[in-house]
Amino acid sequence: MAGGRRTRGRYRVVMVDRTVLVTGGTGGLGGAVTAAFLADGWRVVVPGREAGETAAEGPVRVVADLLTPEGAARAVAEATAEAAAPLRAVVNLVGGYASGGLVHETPVEEFERLLRLNLRPTYLVTHAALPHLVAAGGGAVVCVSARAAVAPFPGAAGYVTAKAAVQAFANAVAVEYRQRGVRCNTVLPSVIDTPANRAAQPEADHRRWVPPAEIASVIRFLAGDESAPTSGASVPVYGLA
Repeated sequence: MAGGRRTRGRYRVVMVDRTVLVTGGTGGLGGAVTAAFLADGWRVVVPGREAGETAAEGPVRVVADLLTPEGAARAVAEATAEAAAPLRAVVNLVGGYASGGLVHETPVEEFERLLRLNLRPTYLVTHAALPHLVAAGGGAVVCVSARAAVAPFPGAAGYVTAKAAVQAFANAVAVEYRQRGVRCNTVLPSVIDTPANRAAQPEADHRRWVPPAEIASVIRFLAGDESAPTSGASVPVYGLA
């Protein structure tokens, strides 16, 4: 597949020969991650609960509920639909945050909801994609956990546990598929500087937050061939200390 991009009045031909599936690609971080892969010449597939417009030079949109096996399979089917651009990477961004009381004040339903929201899509999409990555000769899975997984703070036991579970799952994938050419690494960002987070915490010191573009560049690196020796790593991406 070939595409043309206009640069200063001329067309630059970009050969798209690899696909990345980016879950959560419509969010604040997801937009930056999608842009980073597009700029590097990847075919980018972004699943969502609602139909979105697919621009000529933008990501491929597919309607899929990633909390269900059927939805995960649908997203992976779209990501593997171009034989000339095989699926080479999966980026698991889908997740959610909620704070509450201490552990004894947290209803089990809320605790389980955060586990389901953060871990289930990561598992289902990775589960569906792994056979294709192996068949394509290898590739990369990048999971997004959080700094809270290794540096917990009070009042968010469900979130902390869920993000630690994502990290543990990624490490299991790394061990199981290393010999089959599939790498899996985890990114641990601190608070991400998105409009939604600023609206929720207007009085916070935003200088300590990490911009989405900085996280996106790390994710793109971990998905690319230049990071081929790296698997099972947990990479911190923090703002100012």
